[in-house]
Amino acid sequence: MKRIAGLLATLLVAVGTPAHAGEVQVAVAANFTAPMQKIAAAFAQDTGNKAVLAFGATGKFYAQISNGAPFEILLAADDDTPARLEKEKQTVAGSRFTYATGRLVLWSARDNYVDNAGKVLQTGTFKHLSIANPKAAPYGAAAVETLTKLNLMAQLQPKIVQGENIAQAYQFVSTGNAELGFVALSQVARDGKFTAGSGWIVPDAMHSPIRQDAVILAKGGTNPTVRALMDYLKSDKAKGIIRSFGYEL
Repeated sequence: MKRIAGLLATLLVAVGTPAHAGEVQVAVAANFTAPMQKIAAAFAQDTGNKAVLAFGATGKFYAQISNGAPFEILLAADDDTPARLEKEKQTVAGSRFTYATGRLVLWSARDNYVDNAGKVLQTGTFKHLSIANPKAAPYGAAAVETLTKLNLMAQLQPKIVQGENIAQAYQFVSTGNAELGFVALSQVARDGKFTAGSGWIVPDAMHSPIRQDAVILAKGGTNPTVRALMDYLKSDKAKGIIRSFGYEL
């Protein structure tokens, strides 16, 4: 009886605690940090699989992937980088899709500092304007496009401080080292409301669409957990999380 009871206890533990069926290495654009952390947690709970996440600038990930980094999925901040990797035969053919469209926002950690039309940019009373590196981060490129369209690029160039990626650009503003900056809406809002400070959601017409593509990289071609995560990103649960952070689908 003791032996049978012990076996039953072992079975109950096994049923109640699903083991990780697999693991996938994912390179994630810095702007998608918070939503992907939630998606990865839900993915683990629902499937028993584990997504190992690395966050950074899409441009840097491209260089790392080209130099043999062990990533199996890229969740980029643009659609150009996955397409480039695809042309270079560094991806699994037919696996690329747009998982989100990002929104750019001019944001300050100070309440009532940024008006809802972005006119604060024209006052020139601030000392520092934070943006992500436009050569490596699509949100930085969108910020430059916006300033150019507003005819403010030359005027504000001396005030611009560049973060390596959108996470660092946000950090400059959140710590007060820059009074305001262009960041991803997902970093400062939940369910359509700013979580702190004040901001102006930049109209889509001010810059090229920030279409963010996911793609399976060559190293993940034979890993079934890779396909499982890509399918999960298309699920209603994942889409709900993505929308809650201000992305469009």
